[in-house]
Amino acid sequence: MLTQRSDFRAAVAGPFFVVAFVTAVWLRYGELPGPAGEARLWTLSAVAAAVKCAVFWWAGVFRIRARHLGFEDLSKIATAATLSSVLFAAAAFCLQTDVPVARGVWLLDWGTTLLTVGAAASARRWVAEGGRRPLHDRSKTPVLIAGSGPAAETLLRAIRRDPGSRYSAVGFLSERKEPRGVTIGGLPIAGRIQAACQTAKRLGVDEIVLPSGDLPGNLVGDLVRDAKAAGVKVTVLPSFQQLLSGEVALKPRDVQIEDLLGRDPVKLETGKIEHWLEGKTLLVTGSSGSIGSEVCRQLIPFNPARLIVVDQNESAQFFLERELNGLIAARGGDTQVVPKIADIRDGVRMSAMFREEKPEVLFHAAAYKHVPLMESNPGEAVKVNVLGSKLLADLAHQNGLESFVMVSTDKAVNPTSLMGATKRVAELYVQNLAEKSSTRFVTVRFGNVLGSNGSVVPIFKQQIAAGGPVTVTHPDMVRYFMTIPEAAQLIVQAGQQGKGGDVFVLDMGEPVRIVDLARDLIRLSGLVEGRDVEIQFSGTRPGEKLYEELYLDGEERVPTSHPKILAAGSDKPPMAVVKAAIDDLADRSELPLAHIEEVIAGLVPTFREHTLPEGTLRRAA
Repeated sequence: MLTQRSDFRAAVAGPFFVVAFVTAVWLRYGELPGPAGEARLWTLSAVAAAVKCAVFWWAGVFRIRARHLGFEDLSKIATAATLSSVLFAAAAFCLQTDVPVARGVWLLDWGTTLLTVGAAASARRWVAEGGRRPLHDRSKTPVLIAGSGPAAETLLRAIRRDPGSRYSAVGFLSERKEPRGVTIGGLPIAGRIQAACQTAKRLGVDEIVLPSGDLPGNLVGDLVRDAKAAGVKVTVLPSFQQLLSGEVALKPRDVQIEDLLGRDPVKLETGKIEHWLEGKTLLVTGSSGSIGSEVCRQLIPFNPARLIVVDQNESAQFFLERELNGLIAARGGDTQVVPKIADIRDGVRMSAMFREEKPEVLFHAAAYKHVPLMESNPGEAVKVNVLGSKLLADLAHQNGLESFVMVSTDKAVNPTSLMGATKRVAELYVQNLAEKSSTRFVTVRFGNVLGSNGSVVPIFKQQIAAGGPVTVTHPDMVRYFMTIPEAAQLIVQAGQQGKGGDVFVLDMGEPVRIVDLARDLIRLSGLVEGRDVEIQFSGTRPGEKLYEELYLDGEERVPTSHPKILAAGSDKPPMAVVKAAIDDLADRSELPLAHIEEVIAGLVPTFREHTLPEGTLRRAA
């Protein structure tokens, strides 16, 4: 279809190029040539059309989508116009006749070509965005757009060109003070976000919209609180990236907890990733989990040849395969999804899979992650988090994989839980193996993931829906948070830029108090704490500590090419010590917890140092 449209545009463009050249001749001489030069004029016009159509086709100008026309597209048009004019002049010189052409004609021809094509492309975008529709349609709901950057401007364009949109924007709200009279897309900056409700009331607007992920979470939180008190609705619309890609419709949603992280959302760079992953065979373990499945979704746009997804959960794998194939079909891709039902502890099964599928990059997201459950099932934590990770790392090394990316956790830093300690042991093994392997071994360490299976947010939502109480373990409990897409993107980004042995940490801003998170969710549900829903403190659970850390004591923080990603560097015990400890853990995996703790404490000296006193408990005021 795209090729057919390009052919049509190339055919239509020919007469435009003829007109551009004839206009250049007329502008230079003030008239068209008489009978003596008429044949020469039409010969050169035909040459102009042929050369320019060929160059513009080669440059991809005829494949530009009008509704997404931007600066880079205009630059492409200018480059094609310049190159085609030079080639046209050279061709005309080779067709010498008795009627010379003044040099000014070539410069004028370049200008008229650029103007003609640019104007035609701009006109197509003008039509696509609604032509002469008024800036403010009074038949639709008037709204203010929160923000004044590229995302807000893109949101305005999306609203205008979507015939089904129920909105009509009347102005913008800026994060900072703007000079008087500043406009965006013909609409004024009506005020500051900090005074959004006053501005909305002054303009008779009852709804404020904001692009997803564009504003700092604390600013969104203040806006939601003030708007609720003032009777103004706050709605979130698709993000800048989603709107540009055209992958989502302009559908509003209510503000969610992800919008209130209290920091700017981390936007990871993906420019080099496609070059790294395109056409390769990728393997994702734990593919049906919250993180693993999102990693799979994030990998699809990079056009791998094959995506092998490994998990024990048969039903979840079935639905994941359907979803991924749907995403591939929607993008017009040809990635082959290969679902595998397997246990990463099964050496025979995993070895055969590596031989048959020949993966080149492995993203290891399979793990047991629930802290209290692993305290009561320590042997299973050892088998999966330590022995399973070691098996996969050894197979990656033995089979010469290009990269191995392991998902770790902030709970591995000065661990007080067995789950965190087993992840730290896996970190140590992978870091040591990286020193002797041609495979690039990379570890990604991050905090709690909002909305993941079993995380605190879904639990709080269930408790709120049931009328409460919302149970928080401790009033001073804090955690670092990130969204599922951020976590998955970090994993992919780390795999691309890691050199081997690296431990990457995402800068997640300041930690969030769990009780504040609960209060935000109650407020977003339209309820009032203490009147509609109570908060109760239940006491800390086995293995928990008040705060999580991202770095070990003395661990060096090394900047990377991304300002929000740091590499953590620290001393580690030698491989012989790590392997001996892992062998000992394998022998003790069916023994009581104390026997396993003894081995881990010898390898991870800070294990259990910061555990909270038993029974720590406070009641809500």
